[in-house]
Amino acid sequence: MAAAMDFEGFSSPEMENGGDNLFSPDNDEIDMEMTSMLSKHSMVSPNNEEYDYLTEIIKTRTDEGQGETIYEVGTGEGDKPGLKEDDMKASVATLTSICESLDLQCVLLRERAVEEGKVCEYLLRQKLESSDFMEIRVAVVGNVDAGKSTLLGVLTHGDLDNGRGIARQKLFRHKHEMETGRTSSVGNDILGFDSTGNVVNKPDHGHLDWIKICEASAKVVTFIDLAGHEKYLKTTVFGMTGHAPDFAMLMIGANAGIIGMTKEHLGLALALNVPVFVVVTKIDMCPPNVLQDTLKLLQRILKSQGCRKIPVMVQTKDDVICSATNFTSERMCPIFQVSNVTGENLELLKMFLNLLSTRVKCNLSKPAEFQIDDTFSVPGVGTVVSGTLLQGNIRLNDNLLLGPDALGQFQPMVIKSIHRKRMPVKEVRGGQTASFALKKIKRSAIRKGMVMVSPKLEPKACWEFEGEILVLHHPTTISVRYQAMVHVGSVRQTATILNMTEEHLRTGDKAHVRFRFIKNPEYIKPDMKMVFREGRTKAVGTIVKLHPHVCAVAQNTRQQRAAKKAQEHKHHVNPQNEPQKPSKRNRRIRKSYQPPTLPNEVTTNGTTGTNGEVASNSATNMSVT
Repeated sequence: MAAAMDFEGFSSPEMENGGDNLFSPDNDEIDMEMTSMLSKHSMVSPNNEEYDYLTEIIKTRTDEGQGETIYEVGTGEGDKPGLKEDDMKASVATLTSICESLDLQCVLLRERAVEEGKVCEYLLRQKLESSDFMEIRVAVVGNVDAGKSTLLGVLTHGDLDNGRGIARQKLFRHKHEMETGRTSSVGNDILGFDSTGNVVNKPDHGHLDWIKICEASAKVVTFIDLAGHEKYLKTTVFGMTGHAPDFAMLMIGANAGIIGMTKEHLGLALALNVPVFVVVTKIDMCPPNVLQDTLKLLQRILKSQGCRKIPVMVQTKDDVICSATNFTSERMCPIFQVSNVTGENLELLKMFLNLLSTRVKCNLSKPAEFQIDDTFSVPGVGTVVSGTLLQGNIRLNDNLLLGPDALGQFQPMVIKSIHRKRMPVKEVRGGQTASFALKKIKRSAIRKGMVMVSPKLEPKACWEFEGEILVLHHPTTISVRYQAMVHVGSVRQTATILNMTEEHLRTGDKAHVRFRFIKNPEYIKPDMKMVFREGRTKAVGTIVKLHPHVCAVAQNTRQQRAAKKAQEHKHHVNPQNEPQKPSKRNRRIRKSYQPPTLPNEVTTNGTTGTNGEVASNSATNMSVT
């Protein structure tokens, strides 16, 4: 079999003539040139070829980081790190020149001394237009009373808390949230950074102007404030799946420790492959021994077999830079200790958020695919949908397909206007969140979980799908025909188990399961993460196979029959002008109706008379005779 393999795709000039050219001295010279370009002295005094090569490297790394990257000066392959003072100045001058040619902002992050000299790390960030900015989404999870909304109020508004929750009042959306102090809905707040890394949030009398923040920002961090109470777990799961967060910020109260829904939210983030960093709050009011116990338990959980994380205590700026540069590996878990009352270590947290880079690689060349997570009806505008663009680009007046509806069909739709963070724009790229105003459609015709896709994708809805699931917790057993809520992206619908590879499933079991949606067909794709829950039952998994839905004749439901009958009655035609049969109700009324009897009236078999006079046909005949 090995001799019959076809190596046609691997043919190259170097492999001809028995491969002699592959080991020629010319190739050794090329390798030496490449090594010199990657050495720590490559930026000291590069020639034109080396300068172009370095420019291409920086451009590639910036594109991979969605507009930013961290570059080290003074390190290279095969060399000990460190440069002397004169060489460092020359290298920095070269880096600055390259950044100017690529329209990048170059900001020094830190400078550290090593044996051979010193090493400098720079943040390279793209200079964007006022209507464009980079976007990072961070889901804020944790148990109730952990200080999630309070921390977001302090970060976004810049004012410290008074210890009684005044900072969180600026974030609540509903009256009952203000009264109870508990978040029950999915909230969104933004924190803007300019090209140099400074915070641009400047509240005007307690109100944040999102448009001004976005215009002054090169990078915007969107916080997805989720509910911590167990009663609102459905909302929290939808926020983690439907809003597509890049990272998860797990909040833990230092005085309360790891209680309640903390482990549930951590397990949910791990199941969805969302990188997690931890923020321990309320360190100003917590005794030192209680704080140490909380941190020890936290580190033990992160190191456990289920998490397999490397906890890193962040206490200095060097720790922040090291954590941010290695955080995308998903193994490292930074831990911050902050106070919303005294402001301790809040600057380290802001610096970490500024250095975070998006981990999702969005394919801008693919056809557009937008998932809807909320709908609105705006007076004077019409129907508006919000969500996340997973891939491709969407521009004004683009023609997309909206669906699936109850029959699994998609209808054409035109984009009337586009907004990002309440700011009007002309285009949206993959990985960004946006709102679209749609033409000629009612809000009642759109639901959460629907998508808008390019006609090139030829989308198909499905009723049934198969997935590999892992049961995290279930009080008894799961068998065929068991029903529970399925979360896949922004889709949230009850599904039934049709069959599975195991007869019964218990906590910790794995199986290949086939599901069927109860109410509507949905647009989902293979390899999407899913969460299967009902009450205290929780399971996670991945979709492996779809069964596309074939559009059939609409079901003869009661509403459809009533509508058809009303339509026939409205347009009824009687060409012969025949008397119509009375309805059942009218026949019943006529049958039960009896005419009233007049006073002093006597009824006989023949005629009727008054004043006691009775006449009959027989009597009349007799008198005549």
